[in-house]
Amino acid sequence: MDPHARTYTTVSKVVGPIIVVDDVRGVAYGEVVEITMPSGRKRLGQVLETESTRAVVQVFGGTRDLDTDRTSVRFTGEIMTIALSPDILGRVFNGIAEPIDGGEEVIPEEIRDIYGSPINPTSREPPHDPIQTGISVIDGLNTLVRGQKLPIFSGAGLPHNQLAAQIARQSKVTGQEESFAVIFAAMGITYEESSFFIRDFTDTGALERAVLFLNLADDPAIERIITPRLALTTAEYLAFEKGMHVLVIMTDMTNYCEALREIAAAREEVPGRRGYPGYMYTDLASIYERAGRITGKPGSITQIPILSMPDDDITHPVPDLTGYITEGQIVLSRDLHRRGIYPPVDILPCLSRLMQGGIGEGLTREDHADVKNQVYSAYALGIRLRGLVAVMGNEGLSSLENEYIRFADLFEDRFIRQDHNEERTIAETLDRAWELLAVLPQEELKRIDPAFIKKYSRTAKETPDA
Repeated sequence: MDPHARTYTTVSKVVGPIIVVDDVRGVAYGEVVEITMPSGRKRLGQVLETESTRAVVQVFGGTRDLDTDRTSVRFTGEIMTIALSPDILGRVFNGIAEPIDGGEEVIPEEIRDIYGSPINPTSREPPHDPIQTGISVIDGLNTLVRGQKLPIFSGAGLPHNQLAAQIARQSKVTGQEESFAVIFAAMGITYEESSFFIRDFTDTGALERAVLFLNLADDPAIERIITPRLALTTAEYLAFEKGMHVLVIMTDMTNYCEALREIAAAREEVPGRRGYPGYMYTDLASIYERAGRITGKPGSITQIPILSMPDDDITHPVPDLTGYITEGQIVLSRDLHRRGIYPPVDILPCLSRLMQGGIGEGLTREDHADVKNQVYSAYALGIRLRGLVAVMGNEGLSSLENEYIRFADLFEDRFIRQDHNEERTIAETLDRAWELLAVLPQEELKRIDPAFIKKYSRTAKETPDA
């Protein structure tokens, strides 16, 4: 028995996922707690707050069947940890790292604190080198760079889960043979969604290089607080100890923030915007800032957090704060989704702030930056002119303006639209962009180096049909 463990039967209050234990001594913040219910069953918990003789504990598994008379609480003197070894690849766990794939417990090579250690700013290496997702609208226009954190802003009913599975299945580092792994953390998903992810990863063979942490909608909300931290601790081990390039996909961060709000309400804290706790920015930063590269170490951690915007409101606190911390965003469009376009990515509000450092000669292709700028400019003009057509009709536009509208239509149908099982290389994506740019007169390609136009532009015979 751990000599530091202490057991108390002085539970004075049970509120939501929180219990209050009085007359305690020597209790530390973050300490792991073992709660024995009146039935004899045990649950884990963690200390949220301590005073001189009082501890506030969050209970994983919920507080149902607990009471203030016959419940005992054992403070273990330890912090929450996860067992890690290379054998963790290919495994599926629930939201608190218990195996749900029928396999044995992980025999640890190392046991780590799930809250990790901050990367020394002076040791951080600027993110560079692309990750190829196989999805044109990301690789071509919002390239993901190793060590970056690039969120996907979605909404209820949009196919962000399907997109997440496709990214996890297809992503790879380019250029040279290097070890690559995907850590997938799902918070508050339904049983149907859980089955979809497990089936997709298993059937496509992606599970061999992945680790899944799945917190279901009917699991206690409090467990969602530790799920992303378990995933990121696993990623840090594989990246910085085993030299792997790790992509961490986390969905849905809005469910995580709802769990934060539930805890704050149970603690009777003064609410911030829309009832979320005032420290939510700091809390989210403690997750997102665990991405990056360390000078002198070969591995990297790249993050794609996915969040659903309530009422499609990009100013909602969750996407708003996420946008401040991360390095860009991919925004899904309800309009494109209604028109049957997958993935329904609205490129106009999208941005990858680190893209410029991860594209170009020796990384993707020499013409990448120019093609991206030209495509973005032409599509934006086409969308604006499409709005004018609704007011004044095509007759009021010049032939050139109608060509821009045609480009926008073709761009959505031939470039953005992509089957969920279709994988395109970055070179194929750029070639597709050149084929679409052939719709426009060559003199309109003002954002592309003439040398690239001469080298890569398509002939009139290759121009896409309307």
